[in-house]
Amino acid sequence: MRLEYRPVDTTKPESTYLAAFRSDVTSQRGEDGVAAKLLDLIGATNRWCVEFGAWDGKKYSNTWALINQSGWNGVLIEGDAARFEDLKVTYRDNPRVKPVNRYVGFGAHSLDTILSELACPTDPDFMSIDIDGMDWHIWDSLEQFKPRLLVIEFNPTIPNDIVFVQARDPRVNQGCSLLALIELGKRKGYELAATTPLNAFFVRADLFPKVGIADNSINAIHNSAPSETKVFQLYDGMLVIAGVTKLLWADYPLYPWMLQPLPRWHRKYPPTVEPWSLWGRIRFRLARLARELI
Repeated sequence: MRLEYRPVDTTKPESTYLAAFRSDVTSQRGEDGVAAKLLDLIGATNRWCVEFGAWDGKKYSNTWALINQSGWNGVLIEGDAARFEDLKVTYRDNPRVKPVNRYVGFGAHSLDTILSELACPTDPDFMSIDIDGMDWHIWDSLEQFKPRLLVIEFNPTIPNDIVFVQARDPRVNQGCSLLALIELGKRKGYELAATTPLNAFFVRADLFPKVGIADNSINAIHNSAPSETKVFQLYDGMLVIAGVTKLLWADYPLYPWMLQPLPRWHRKYPPTVEPWSLWGRIRFRLARLARELI
């Protein structure tokens, strides 16, 4: 069997020019530089930023540079007790930062509720949402506060043509697709401006003309191929895997045999032959039951 994977990059240079500004002070994949350039383009009005989960205030932070190098005010929210203690140490001598030990959720724990209890303006210049799961739902629930620039995490393994949103359950860590965020953003009055491998930048629609991107469609701005796992079917019922052949975080390999719904002896074409006879169907059901019990 011959198999070659030849991904196609449909991004446009004029739509992805912000990628040239990627750089890290404390961010993970170039977000600091992109945020700085976008804020330079749209301007800053109140110099307030909001981030959660904030960890210790520095590790993978998208706001540390704004607070410590540009003198911004910040609301930093972290739910984990140990990380919050480190967060307080990081900013113990900075009165411009308001550390909050809360898990962002819904109702009394919603982001609207938490921010309303503080002196944060309803239109902070910058907001970072990164909670490895319910990011879409948290942004969806945000009604009273409308940041001018927002960066939010998406699941990079999900292709550009898939809308996926995980269950509204904090115990689940699956994430969402970029396309789902784009649709949500348009509904809330935002436009996609840039992506890094893990995060998407959205600018409020009334400010988006200042960014100077004529085509901000998903395929013009983001190339999902480097993180995609492709699966397709052969006529005999075998599934083939191409592209990324390991799990995103665990670095655990994905082998073709892991994906096969049919035992080797049942992969036949056309489906009118022996495997789909009465005895063949019984054997298939037994094999499937055995797989489910493992």
